[in-house]
Amino acid sequence: MSDDAEDARFAPPRMIDAAAVERVLDFPSLVAALAAAFREGREVPLRHHHPIPQPTGGDAMLLLMPAWSRGGAVGIKIVTFYPDNGARGLPAVLGTYLLLDGETGAPRAVIDGRMLTLRRTAAASALAASYLARPDARRLVIVGTGALAPHLVRAHAAVRPVREVAVWGRRRDRAAALARTRAGEGFAATAVDDLAAAVRAADLVSCATPSDEPLVQGAWLSPGTHLDLVGGFTPAMREADDEAVRRARVYVDTRAGALHEAGDLVQPLRAGVIAEGDVVGDLFDLAAGTVAGRGSPLEITYFKSVGTALEDLAAAELVVART
Repeated sequence: MSDDAEDARFAPPRMIDAAAVERVLDFPSLVAALAAAFREGREVPLRHHHPIPQPTGGDAMLLLMPAWSRGGAVGIKIVTFYPDNGARGLPAVLGTYLLLDGETGAPRAVIDGRMLTLRRTAAASALAASYLARPDARRLVIVGTGALAPHLVRAHAAVRPVREVAVWGRRRDRAAALARTRAGEGFAATAVDDLAAAVRAADLVSCATPSDEPLVQGAWLSPGTHLDLVGGFTPAMREADDEAVRRARVYVDTRAGALHEAGDLVQPLRAGVIAEGDVVGDLFDLAAGTVAGRGSPLEITYFKSVGTALEDLAAAELVVART
């Protein structure tokens, strides 16, 4: 190998910002990339959670999420969750993704982890909805007005004919602002105050909040609804009540993660509301076709995700291939 070739091979990693990540990760392509990754599999050690006590009380969180493919790339995402960042004018979730050469370990790219997380999280929900939501699902309710919410609208609309979007949030002004921007993209979008009524009329309900108390009640779910729970990622967090999981056909992104980290499953499992056997499958099963998705138009389906480093690696590889 010449000196020039060696220098090129071990050149400094590329820096890829949020704008580039959002530009190249269109949802149809990203959903397809995630489906392929779940079918093929990746090496994904259980991620590390490290609470960081805060002077004002409570904990922030440091998450380390590694993954690699045999003969392919190695990646690790470093994520922080600081719940009080909103008062500082900063996002609660921040992150950086480091993609390494699988042969040498040399850094290939440093990617904005926050945008990568937003896009892959929404795409994972859309991938699940492609198996679990009714093919004619057009009425979407978004619960939560954080950074993930607009991506969820676009992602679900990439796999289902979503036309009507109702937005509910604790702050009415933020729900109205999100509805206005979605209306500008061609959706019939409105902010709603009555969450129960919105959920009852919905085909698809997507929750992306850090709530520790259930927001969606199972009694509100109409036959045929698909419930997508994205926000909670610790056993203390909860977005839907026990009745929701009791009434539904339940799926997760990964069994290893969701059954140990997701309060929406950990709590009803501990209480005996459901058993582990009631979780029908995960995205590995759905992508491989080893378990069935929605069984009937009237079935209520329930998908709980906590995220997996497999999704980050697949998304990062697609980013690098396209930039």
